[in-house]
Amino acid sequence: MGASALEPSGTMDTNDPGGTMKAIAAFGGLPCSDPGAFALVELPDPQAGPHDLLVRVEAVAVNPVDTKVRAGLPGPGSGAAPRLLGWDCAGVVEACGAAVTRFTPGDRVWFAGDITRPGCNAERVLVEEPICSRRPANLGAAEAAALPLTGLTAWEALFERLSLDPEGADGGRSLLILGGAGGVGSIAIQLARRAGLVVIATASRPESRAWCEQMGASHVVDHSQPLPPQLAALGHPEVDAIANFSDTDAYWPVMAQLIRPQGAIVAIVGNRSPLDLNLLKAKSASFHWEFMFTRPQFRTPDRGEQGAILERLAALVEAGEMRHTATTRLAPISPATLAQAHGLLEGGRTLGKIVLEGWEGSAALAAGS
Repeated sequence: MGASALEPSGTMDTNDPGGTMKAIAAFGGLPCSDPGAFALVELPDPQAGPHDLLVRVEAVAVNPVDTKVRAGLPGPGSGAAPRLLGWDCAGVVEACGAAVTRFTPGDRVWFAGDITRPGCNAERVLVEEPICSRRPANLGAAEAAALPLTGLTAWEALFERLSLDPEGADGGRSLLILGGAGGVGSIAIQLARRAGLVVIATASRPESRAWCEQMGASHVVDHSQPLPPQLAALGHPEVDAIANFSDTDAYWPVMAQLIRPQGAIVAIVGNRSPLDLNLLKAKSASFHWEFMFTRPQFRTPDRGEQGAILERLAALVEAGEMRHTATTRLAPISPATLAQAHGLLEGGRTLGKIVLEGWEGSAALAAGS
């Protein structure tokens, strides 16, 4: 998926004797428990292109996209270059490209980045200005790093794909969130509840049910049991909208059953088998994909909307209207802690987000950022 080698995209002076950085390379074909799955490497510092920010990485978070990309990478014996993963970052601007106007060195920023460029599992990373924003002033780096990718995904899913109003014009409408305790679900519950929606989230374990309630779910139903009778018992035999942050294939028939005529469904997990769209035809229901990387990957003219969304999320956090979702914190950022984070994520029982902070020996780690 582009930029698979270690070298950051943009310009780079490989002969600069003073500019190197630590980075953690990922290899495919190995379980995350294998000592060879991640390796500490030293690379030349990336040099910012005209529209880039060069950001010193303070904290990162892991997401399912990291484990999926790693699973598809060539193995160590293939001769192919490994890849820098990581698309959730909080850091400090060190340098700005000539065309940058919104930031200056020293600004504390957050972003999810661009999957076609090297990720943020490095001491420094390049990010295009339009998809970045200043991070919440009331969060530390680790807490801030938990929010960009899931925040953007949840916002785009609810307010762009499902066309719900973020400020309450759709208040009272019902929304079923499949996978409420995960990273995206945790943010979507908060945003939907703030928008005045009746939020029904799925969870099965006592701790995941409690987490969804803490995030603000109106109701929590057990996804290990049939959903239609549970929703009917709540007075919602059908719902106005469904956000599937879990398994598209597994829930496809029941989503078609539960969606209200002329309702809308959004999903973020690719299907493994063909989906029968005819199940939605009689209800004139719409189905949407949400992929947070669409705008930066295809360099859409409106990709600056992602920077604007991050600004709005930062304001909500600062106003106390949204909370961070960092639940597991590891330090420092290293091959061992990244392997641990990937293992936890692949276990499928995490709540909220896993974050990693600081580089060994760095001032950020010593200060706790």
